[in-house]
Amino acid sequence: MESERHNKIPSSPSQHSRKRTGIEWPTIGLMTACYGLWFFSGFHVYDTMPLVALAAMAISVALHSSLQHEVLHGHPTRSGLVNEILISLPIGLVFPYRRYKHLHLKHHADERLTDPYDDPESYFRAMGDWEKLPAFVKSLLNWNNTLSGRIIIGPILMAIGFIIAEVKLVAGGDRKTRTAWLLHFAGLFPMLTIVWMVFGIPLWIYALTAVYWGLSIISIRSYCEHQWSERPDGRTIIVEKSPLALIFLNNNLHFVHHKRPTAPWYDLPELYREQREEWQRMNGGYVFRNYFEILRAYAFRKKQEVVHPVLRREPAPGRAFRPRRHGISLQGGSTMPIPAEPPKE
Repeated sequence: MESERHNKIPSSPSQHSRKRTGIEWPTIGLMTACYGLWFFSGFHVYDTMPLVALAAMAISVALHSSLQHEVLHGHPTRSGLVNEILISLPIGLVFPYRRYKHLHLKHHADERLTDPYDDPESYFRAMGDWEKLPAFVKSLLNWNNTLSGRIIIGPILMAIGFIIAEVKLVAGGDRKTRTAWLLHFAGLFPMLTIVWMVFGIPLWIYALTAVYWGLSIISIRSYCEHQWSERPDGRTIIVEKSPLALIFLNNNLHFVHHKRPTAPWYDLPELYREQREEWQRMNGGYVFRNYFEILRAYAFRKKQEVVHPVLRREPAPGRAFRPRRHGISLQGGSTMPIPAEPPKE
């Protein structure tokens, strides 16, 4: 595999390397709007327009997932504990924040992106694992590699696989995983109490509509965020414009986020506009104008095979995760730290 190299990019006049100070109020505002829409829809709208309310709550669930992503990268305050408290009501139900944080920061080791073992967010499977799967599971995973499949069955496949893996970790005595789930349950109790006792929404309806639809919205973003490329920079997508950009907190510009993981969501569009051609050159042109292009191309057609085309083709134990600790800034040749290693909790 080609070693990772980055081209030096001239500094732009409006350098975004300014130090973060104080509270990032746009993110605080979105957190307030997210929880406000969720509560208003459940409390005031559900009785008269239940489908409208559940659809609005699904938008809140999707936005909440994006806000969790923003928080784990160190926003909107300089205190990790304060940030975690701000996003602690788990309206998305399934994923404990600390587990998401731990796994996602591993994902930011770009040289291991798409690896079936070392990248926790890879949708590729190792050849040996694929060959052991029953035929019906292979069929589901093949469908899951179309956009329609990712939206329709992706959330349940993701949830089942995640929970099975987490149960094994807890049963094996992983204390950090157990702590993360205990904190998650502590947040689930008041959240589900509000849904059932205050909103009057049966929990199974909430799970199968608001939560599931919210995860489906997020699946649109994650569907082809990464592809295999010999060049690590060529593995991450840029989707230039989208009406869903606010819900995704501009992570449609995913390559920009991977190169500037500490930049707040509201800086990403300007960072991209300032050096659009350079960003596209760096990621090898893995660019779509919008998600409608992706829908037209891959609604019912697999974008890629489930089995990784290069990595893990031969039976071998999973390589221990060795994160890259520094990356080259787009603004020049100097290195900048990236949060590739989970913090000690």
